[in-house]
Amino acid sequence: MTILSLGRCSYDITCPVEEYPVEGTKYLLNEKIESGGGTAANVAYLLGKWGETSHFAGVIGSDEYGTKIKKDLEQAMVKTEFMEVTYDVGTPLSVILVNKKNGTRTRFDVVGASIPQLKKYEYNITPDVIFTDGKEYGATINALNKYPNAISIVDAGRVDRDLLELCKYVKYIVCSKGFAETVSGLKIDYNNSSSLVNVYRKLKDKYPNNEIVVTLESMGAMYTFNGEIRIMPGIKVKQVDPSCSGDIFHGAFAYCLANHFDMEKTITYSNIAAGLSVAKIGGRTSIPNLKEVINYYNQKFNIKPATEEKPQEEVKSPDALPDIPDAATFKIIPPNSKDNIAEIGASFFGAAPTTPTPTPVPNVAPPTPEATTAIPTIEASSNVQQ
Repeated sequence: MTILSLGRCSYDITCPVEEYPVEGTKYLLNEKIESGGGTAANVAYLLGKWGETSHFAGVIGSDEYGTKIKKDLEQAMVKTEFMEVTYDVGTPLSVILVNKKNGTRTRFDVVGASIPQLKKYEYNITPDVIFTDGKEYGATINALNKYPNAISIVDAGRVDRDLLELCKYVKYIVCSKGFAETVSGLKIDYNNSSSLVNVYRKLKDKYPNNEIVVTLESMGAMYTFNGEIRIMPGIKVKQVDPSCSGDIFHGAFAYCLANHFDMEKTITYSNIAAGLSVAKIGGRTSIPNLKEVINYYNQKFNIKPATEEKPQEEVKSPDALPDIPDAATFKIIPPNSKDNIAEIGASFFGAAPTTPTPTPVPNVAPPTPEATTAIPTIEASSNVQQ
């Protein structure tokens, strides 16, 4: 499948530290991990690494970092002919400190006062999937207009005018917990399952024609399947570095949709890929191979490989693989249900699991085939620097 990723890229330098630095002190760092970064670029990288026909459209600076980013993508078989070079500002740089004691990260983004946008909107491909990080509004709108039959996905990780507008026109909104809370005007309380239902309903009220997935950090992801709101918990691993895990979730999500997986399997694969990544240090360097994800999935669901001639390699791990919880045990019961919500919450958060009777959530209808809002048209600039 042909997948076009639109958005920003950066150059990431990850430095593991024994503890978070104290102000006014001096530290000697003896390790660093360098790679390209940026959500859309990371998605394109994963898709290229996983064997899809992956194209990336974004702007790099005419500097050493920009050159390294392009080379990094091409080594993963990503096609870079739609990348543009700016001579006005340098390539964005991110310095990431990873606390080895607790697996948290602190990120410093070094960007110019203005960030150049893509100017060339013509593509000599017909993508099956369009992924956008929402930061290239004009280019994304033009791609959506030009390829109306493509599966479209937006990473809604923040709230701004352009992103809110783009959400109207894409098929899939994969949003962060923060985005969901801000747009809905409600807070998620993991100890109160009705708060999750209410947030999701508010999102569906605002975007009735979209499929919506809410990533819940280490708790997993919330989505709808067969008319029910469900939560697929994330896999349990020791967190070493969460960098890029969200981008990896998005990349795996795009891969699964491109290969026509249903939503249940799509979320499972995405959770596995993101979960495996946090057990490794570094951003893009933590992206698991597709074989690792498939093996993990097959082992946990006792699925034998399609062919016995070339059995897949075992996942190399000194520890037993953590369980993938059954999403069917984590359906969210609507607030007005007579069932015991406390029991469902206990099931989600680690108490003895129960298997509730599937309860449809009212007023969460599947999206209609066509959006009710016409996509605007934006003219491309003819002044493009190559």
